[in-house]
Amino acid sequence: MLAKRSSRGLAVAAILATASLGWPAATPAAAQSNGQSGPTYWVYVANESSDLVSRVRFSDGVAVEETTFEVGYHPADIDGAHGITVSPGGEYLYVSIAHGQPFGQIWKLDAASGRLVDSTTVGLFPATMAISPDGSMLYVVNFNLHGDPIPSTVSPVFTPFMEEFEPVETCVRPHGSRFSVDGTRHYSGCLLSDQLVEISTEIPEVARRLRLTSGHEGLVSGDHNASVIPAAGACRPTWIAVAPDDEHLYVTCNARSEVLEIDAASLSIRRRFPTGRGPYNADVTPDGTHLVVTLKGDQAIAIFDLATGEETRVATSRPVTHGIVVSPDSRYAFVSNEAVGATRGTVDVIDIAAGKLVASVDVQYQPGGIGFWKMEGGGL
Repeated sequence: MLAKRSSRGLAVAAILATASLGWPAATPAAAQSNGQSGPTYWVYVANESSDLVSRVRFSDGVAVEETTFEVGYHPADIDGAHGITVSPGGEYLYVSIAHGQPFGQIWKLDAASGRLVDSTTVGLFPATMAISPDGSMLYVVNFNLHGDPIPSTVSPVFTPFMEEFEPVETCVRPHGSRFSVDGTRHYSGCLLSDQLVEISTEIPEVARRLRLTSGHEGLVSGDHNASVIPAAGACRPTWIAVAPDDEHLYVTCNARSEVLEIDAASLSIRRRFPTGRGPYNADVTPDGTHLVVTLKGDQAIAIFDLATGEETRVATSRPVTHGIVVSPDSRYAFVSNEAVGATRGTVDVIDIAAGKLVASVDVQYQPGGIGFWKMEGGGL
């Protein structure tokens, strides 16, 4: 049986606090245009240095910040809206609030209105999240950015009641969070333990570990979750992408400027894709033909043809290129760019087949986590 750590009191308090502030559901920035000839796409992005979530609409070659709404629970401080994910049916939006006293929170929002539905407390500095295919479980990696370099956890959260079950201890500085397509496995990386960790979701526990350090790559036996911090050859995995056929995983090695293609059944490395500096986030097109990777150190994305391995490089509109999500029709990649200093970040729209930037819009400060909400029209 799963053990749970109750946080209902805090969740209810957060809801009441939001209600008392009287925040509006959304602040429209532009009215939706009519008569589009093609599909309309919507994505959500979390702006970490603004405590604002932006909803971006893209249609007919134009991207606009359609809506913003506030998140966070310290009115005078930045709480750090970091990660974002959308429920499979598009009804709910989940945002990780990274900074806490000491723990962070996950907020469950109505995706259409932006109103707070519920919340729960998780671990230290919750970063990225993944939601199960049926929408019932949210797995949150607790990055513990500001704490000691000790093993941290992944928090399974039961979404209907926003209850955190017993966290699973994994490794030092876990980051990236993805379910297998069939929902039976969860994957995360470990920046300082230099591992890929697989959790069995039936009874949440670590099933396998893959060491990613160059010259020492291979399955790890036992409970080896201590910090490694190798002097050379570190991968420093920041993200895991899962192929739509569930047969391959793609791990970004931020320190080695490459992406590893890993066989999901054996956890063996099949191919290596050299990249530019700082590969950070990644996504696979739903048709399984392309891998798209953000290059945080090069102000660019890399698009890999998975049949040939050929790369197409596309420059982004602002530096510190961060998050990425691909549209369900495999046509567009939506990319968040943090920017630097007091410059607002952007969301770029990349035409994957053409390999070019087709639209960009200013959002708020330090956009990071990005999630696809829905697409409509265009004969769909």
